[in-house]
Amino acid sequence: MSDDTFDARGVLAGLSPAELVAVSVAVEESLAGAPWGALSEDGLLDLLESRERARRTGVGVDAALLVEISDRGACQRAGYSTVHQLLTQGLRIGEGESRRRRVVAASIGRFTAMTGERLDPKFPATAAAVADGAIGETHVSVIEEVMDKIPSAVDPAERAKAEAMLADAARTLNPGGVLMVGNRILAHLDPDGTLTDDQDRAEQAKFRLCAQDRQLMTAVQARMTPQLRAEFEVVFTGWAAPGMNNPDDPDSPYGAADQPGLDPAVLAAAAERDDRLLGRRQHDALLALLAWANAQFSFAKPDSLRNQIVVTVTDEDLARHAGIAWTTTGTRIPVSDLVTIAANAVPYLAVFAKATGQPLYLGRAHRLASRAQRLTLFARDRGCTAPGCTRPFAQCEMHHMPDWQHGGPTDADHLGGACGTHNRWNGTQPGDWESTVLTDGPDKGRVGWRPAGRAGPWIVNPLFHPDKLRTGPDLPAEDRSPPPTVNHRLGDTDPPGAEPDSESRVERLLGKHLAA
Repeated sequence: MSDDTFDARGVLAGLSPAELVAVSVAVEESLAGAPWGALSEDGLLDLLESRERARRTGVGVDAALLVEISDRGACQRAGYSTVHQLLTQGLRIGEGESRRRRVVAASIGRFTAMTGERLDPKFPATAAAVADGAIGETHVSVIEEVMDKIPSAVDPAERAKAEAMLADAARTLNPGGVLMVGNRILAHLDPDGTLTDDQDRAEQAKFRLCAQDRQLMTAVQARMTPQLRAEFEVVFTGWAAPGMNNPDDPDSPYGAADQPGLDPAVLAAAAERDDRLLGRRQHDALLALLAWANAQFSFAKPDSLRNQIVVTVTDEDLARHAGIAWTTTGTRIPVSDLVTIAANAVPYLAVFAKATGQPLYLGRAHRLASRAQRLTLFARDRGCTAPGCTRPFAQCEMHHMPDWQHGGPTDADHLGGACGTHNRWNGTQPGDWESTVLTDGPDKGRVGWRPAGRAGPWIVNPLFHPDKLRTGPDLPAEDRSPPPTVNHRLGDTDPPGAEPDSESRVERLLGKHLAA
């Protein structure tokens, strides 16, 4: 059969969404071993264009699928309360990729109103371009970014016109070109910035610490309001003045340059020795200011670890001033820096080489965990124990196993760190999880989780214990912890054998057509 007579739509007509996905998977697997060498150069280029068009059309399909899952709360069937959790933990998609997919779905998807009818897409022209296979998800993200910057005071008709112009430009330009068009549209709609109000600025404000890199350094993503910038400038004027708060100069004054009692001659001499650039001076000023602020409130909440610098480190690493320590906020710091912090701040240095001698078993006498218990659990868990969660211990609650209302004791071996969301995971209904402190196996002593009502293996969170990851052919199959995944719940309404029947139907339809 020649390519020009192949009627793909005729073959696929009448198939269910599950069957269509099965066909798509089969096609992709077949393409992986396709004889590309038999094609001409023009044929290869034509296929590349067709593949990209199919990929872009798939963006709309993915958006429709996420919208349907969101509208019906289907993520709870897999044990997750939000679509974001389903993507990042269930499908093991990164935070950035999850956000991008949700933004795309929100931009071009047709959500269901409270009254039951389907709503138009947020950006209709963009949705139409995706459906045509003319633009991809990066185009959609850029359009959403530009539209988000249009001041709220702009007339709705002008906003709709801007979105249509962006979508039309995206049909012929790459995302960078669309961004250039968007900047010109923004300049046209608000040339002197008078339409931008406090609400517009507040919606764009952010101050975010990125993940630590291999050198344990951290980049900052920030977009400050005028007020925050003004506050920063006031602080830096005094705390980042030349000679002030220089960690490399033992005689450098501490605090603000205009503080009462500071000898001008001492500051002048320190400034003469100071060879730091402005960026480094501001970094050191912020470090000094935060250390001072944390010292003022280090004992504000005696039973909490959230307002203090608490670090866990092995006694061997501490003795040799080498290695990496963990803080309750999830930061990894070199032990050499830890020694400096311990000498100049008011931290707890939690080194669990020996028992603390403090009570770790409170039974039913107290519901809230004690400081000693929190320190012990931090040393063991380091962060949220739920599979795939990245919340550090400072953002965790003390999770009872079994739950307190079901008779769980406040004992160290019946507690675990869990963020607020995962602390409420426990239950017996579809969408709930169960947890326990494992008493045997390679993960003995750690907290394991699994979907409620399932007899599968317990899953531990490896993110805070990379040193304990076990891989390789020598690891027994029964000891391998499966990655967090989409878990279908008991009580699913799909009839037994539905999936094999669907596959066989697809095979029959394809075989019948191809045989012709």
